[in-house]
Amino acid sequence: MTTASGFADLGLSAAVQKALSRIGYEQPSPIQAASIPHILAGKDILGTAQTGTGKTAAFALPTLSRINLKNTNPQVLVLAPTRELAIQVAEAFQNYASDLKGFHVLPIYGGSSMQNQLRMLKRGVQVIVGTPGRVMDHMRRGTLKLDNLQTVVLDEADEMLRMGFIDDINWILEHKPETCQVALFSATMPGPIRKIASTYLKDPQVVKIEAETATVERISQRYWKAVGTPKLDALTRILEVENFDGVIIFVRTKTLTVELSDKLEARGHSAAAINGDLSQQLRERTIEQLKKGKIDILVATDVAARGIDVSRVSHVINYDIPYDTEAYVHRIGRTGRAGRDGNAILFVAPRERRMLRAIEQATRQVITPMELPSREQVQERRIDQFKDELDKALSADLAQFNGIVSQFSQERDADAEQIAAALLYLIQQDKPLILPEGGKSERPRRDESIGFEDRPPREKKERHPRPDFDGEAIAMERFRIAVGHDHQVKPGDIVGAIANEADLSSAYIGRIKLHDEYSTVDLPAGMPKEVQNLLKGVRVRNHPLQLELEGPADDFVPGAPKPRRPSRGGPSKHQRSRSDNGDSRRRHSRNKPSGGPKPRS
Repeated sequence: MTTASGFADLGLSAAVQKALSRIGYEQPSPIQAASIPHILAGKDILGTAQTGTGKTAAFALPTLSRINLKNTNPQVLVLAPTRELAIQVAEAFQNYASDLKGFHVLPIYGGSSMQNQLRMLKRGVQVIVGTPGRVMDHMRRGTLKLDNLQTVVLDEADEMLRMGFIDDINWILEHKPETCQVALFSATMPGPIRKIASTYLKDPQVVKIEAETATVERISQRYWKAVGTPKLDALTRILEVENFDGVIIFVRTKTLTVELSDKLEARGHSAAAINGDLSQQLRERTIEQLKKGKIDILVATDVAARGIDVSRVSHVINYDIPYDTEAYVHRIGRTGRAGRDGNAILFVAPRERRMLRAIEQATRQVITPMELPSREQVQERRIDQFKDELDKALSADLAQFNGIVSQFSQERDADAEQIAAALLYLIQQDKPLILPEGGKSERPRRDESIGFEDRPPREKKERHPRPDFDGEAIAMERFRIAVGHDHQVKPGDIVGAIANEADLSSAYIGRIKLHDEYSTVDLPAGMPKEVQNLLKGVRVRNHPLQLELEGPADDFVPGAPKPRRPSRGGPSKHQRSRSDNGDSRRRHSRNKPSGGPKPRS
């Protein structure tokens, strides 16, 4: 198997390596190290690897390194089983190609606008990522020609077999150029997939990566769904309540290690950063500080944390989900050492749920969901910690201080209990023991040490209430989104996208008004910035929403119909429509290729 100490050893183009450096990739995963040199050399690949092992980068990085940017015809075709995976792979290509000027990638799948796809194909794209059915549609129309194709990638081939695409894959591969490279990746190798490999792959290089499983019986694994609260605020709440000794927090980039450790220091934690830019001497000194308790929190990248063996590490927090399951296994292995119990917490954004399932498979454990600590829990924890400190102080020599308290009591005619309460008030100014409750008439100041901002609800306009599930009015705001009639968008598309990505009940999505080039949608007021930023990049009909706040929504009238609860008997009509990627077996049975002539060149 090919090994490499870093991506620089693999022969990738300078532009691709520059993008990797900016993203924060430091070391290739086994599937990447084994596959990239072969794909760069133009050899066919037969790869066996589980989801979550870094397959996308294994074929995207080398094919991008071989792209001819002056040629605007498709040079790489990636076939994926679902539209969700097609979008994910296309976004990865775009990310890795950020320094390739003139590069274009297009995801094509059923259910998205055919007109938009035709326009993009006419403009010119170097990489196509698509589901088999829609790829066949374009090939039959003559709008997708494979004459200049260098590489065909079959991603998750066994999944495409399971979904009934095997005949479509054969038809597409029959139409590829004779000299075209083929890279086939599959978690398993059933008979029909082996037949495809023997038919279309020439002297393939076999790459087999066994999914690493971890012995994690002594490690408690939990995940938090990263929606609705900024990740830094969520992290600070967790650190307030968890009974930890030492903590390693994993992030993806070197820059974020420094930024996050600085912010944690500002919030009262003893933290330090460790990444690939640190000299070996400084790295060893920082780890020694963690061992001796001089710092409690280490913010690290995967490569920088390799080999750390500190028994006092009670918690590993995955602030950024790892790119592959092997990295996760290595990360959580930093805790639960020397016979001690360990804790692993994973932050998972809605679009990262696929990786969560892959991690559960790799560790052979179900990772349990967790709720963020409440205001009451944090307050109780702070009071308990203060009482512990007070107990320790009672054992000190307090004779001199007793005299001051006695003198003050006589001068101010105050009893000892009042004086103690006043001293407590002064001591806890920077870290309040009594946290403000939400919904107060006066807005409390933000407590930066914890990440709570119990802001009162925005003032509601009595003339225009909107009923929610319980018939109570909630304030709404109007947002502009960059899709409309011209993009063949329907209200159901917008509702489905927002409800799914923001983890928001469709009952809380208000009036939608479609215009030609844009639309407006009303959403609950005070929506966290992180959720708004998430929704900006969500795609409807292959167009990002580019969500922008316009202002308060004031066109609701009293007595407006109550939003319907989502049906518990199954998905709604629009949800069924969105989940159909246009490549179902039913559609295939109608459009099954008959072995007709190839599309004209």
